[in-house]
Amino acid sequence: MHDAVTEHVDAPAVRVWELVADVTQTHRYSEETFEAEWLDGATGPAVGARFRGHVKRNGRGPTYWTVCRVTACDPGREFGFEVLAGGRVVNTWHYAFRPADHGTDVTESFRLPASPATRVYWALFGWARGRTNRANMRTTLRRVKQVVEEG
Repeated sequence: MHDAVTEHVDAPAVRVWELVADVTQTHRYSEETFEAEWLDGATGPAVGARFRGHVKRNGRGPTYWTVCRVTACDPGREFGFEVLAGGRVVNTWHYAFRPADHGTDVTESFRLPASPATRVYWALFGWARGRTNRANMRTTLRRVKQVVEEG
């Protein structure tokens, strides 16, 4: 109920982190989230800050808003958030940034919480959602790479 994808970016870790941690720019590289905004007066990333993302599931729908809370915020090292549904964590996304070969290896990962409902979901649909998540993470990181390296 978890997976990760890594992409090398020819840029310093802090520069890549700044793009990923600015959720208002998510539309530039995400396959599913086409809009995001900070909530509760937050203006940028910080542990505990909340934001909401406008998601078009699988790029086709349904379309809905998700509320998220930042769980990791260390410039140039990591950025993470949990997706909430009714105050319950339903998914966790994390980005790790590691200097490598005059650039940065960026790893995007997700983890579903262990619960009976999640186990059933993953047993029935996990093969499809896992494949979609891996493909979307690859696309996201390639787009981040393109934006950072061309910008």
